[in-house]
Amino acid sequence: MRADLVPAPHSLPSPLPTPGGNSRATRGAERNGARGRVVVIDADRRAASGTAAWLCTQGWHASAAGSADEARRLVSRGRCDAWVVVGQVATRGAEAVRQQLPSRHALARLVAVLPPQADPAGWDITIGFPAADDRLLEALTKACPTPSPEVEPGLAAPGDRVAILGGDPAIRRVLDIARRVADTGVTILLTGESGTGKSLLAREIHAISGRRSGRFVEVACGSLSESLLESELFGHVAGAFTGATVDREGRFAQADGGTIFLDEIATATPGLQVKLLRVLQNLEFEPVGGGSTRKVDARLVLATHEDLAALVAAGRFRADLFWRINVVTIEMPALRDRRSDIPLLASHFLTRAAARAGRTVDGFTPGALAALLAHDWPGNVRELEHAVERGVYLGTTSRVEVGDLPPAVMTAGAVRVEPLGQGALRESLAVPERQMILEALQRHAWRRDAAARALGINRTTLYKKAKRLGLDLSALPAGG
Repeated sequence: MRADLVPAPHSLPSPLPTPGGNSRATRGAERNGARGRVVVIDADRRAASGTAAWLCTQGWHASAAGSADEARRLVSRGRCDAWVVVGQVATRGAEAVRQQLPSRHALARLVAVLPPQADPAGWDITIGFPAADDRLLEALTKACPTPSPEVEPGLAAPGDRVAILGGDPAIRRVLDIARRVADTGVTILLTGESGTGKSLLAREIHAISGRRSGRFVEVACGSLSESLLESELFGHVAGAFTGATVDREGRFAQADGGTIFLDEIATATPGLQVKLLRVLQNLEFEPVGGGSTRKVDARLVLATHEDLAALVAAGRFRADLFWRINVVTIEMPALRDRRSDIPLLASHFLTRAAARAGRTVDGFTPGALAALLAHDWPGNVRELEHAVERGVYLGTTSRVEVGDLPPAVMTAGAVRVEPLGQGALRESLAVPERQMILEALQRHAWRRDAAARALGINRTTLYKKAKRLGLDLSALPAGG
């Protein structure tokens, strides 16, 4: 057994058998192995969210917290099988972290992602910082060796695994491009509005590439000042600045043999852009305060929600850096441009939120589903997730109702009285018909034949009606 992946001698009691394990998603998750409830605690809240979101795509029930206090509030009403304590929080020591966590979760395993020189004593399992994806999954599998009572919904079975849910043609094109360039090693620029899933796509590109055994290192460029970001990216030597008491390895060095993801690259200052240009051209750099040059072999993925070409024209972004990173550009579609994925995504978020809340929620009322479909989602998938969570937490019935959703979503679903124009009556009548079809499909686990019977029509008529109403049934979730 490796020295950096050492389980403690004590073990958890076996959980109860998984209930309701007859769905395709549940069977797939079970075949993937243990799928427990974990909380990722990282002082970099954005990094914690990215890790938790990725763990959810792997079948884990994962939440993110920026501190032990926030983690304690997250599980105030639920269960936790493992705590993943990352970086700065982990340096406080196992005992200090354990004291801040709920005593009723004393049996939950502590998985520490430890920086160099951090004390490994007291943790149940330790891995090096930053953790490669496969090492983190291996650590969690050891921490939760048997399937948990609650299995993450909406995931594909092995063989058709995807990290990003959806069947809309817009997202299919994105995933097709990602698959084609994953093994090329070419620099990739991810664009698109905030909340569309650029970080998840970056992880998926790494996971399907030949570099998947290496580390995936994510850096939020907008969260640090220029001086701190330079040290974060390139590392520093002892004595380089006040507080630098030991040598520190930077993120580029940590990504050697793997992938480094620079999020919000548009926020890089002019000085840092110059340094980045050299690194991106030759993959060479010097640590802050150091004189020796370090060369690495890392795959570069960058992301921004801003128009870099416009920033270049305005003199706010270097043209030479722009052309260096603009090799293959993949634009993540806004949620309003892939509306057929809304029922699938909403159902996925609903089951996860219901498990956190300890409630049984079967789905959405027709009015609530219509409101979700009508809203423009300026915050994209992230806004949809929060809207569904609100509906679950505030709801009191077995299904999320319109009144449980945020005001902006309720407004979108309200009936609008507009002057009748040509074809207005037919279009108005199509809205409830489309709504009824979607509701029937969702209620019957997206099975077309069962939905047709519930509507009193046959399967052929269902497809004809859907086509007339502009519903692409092939883009909706598969039944079963």
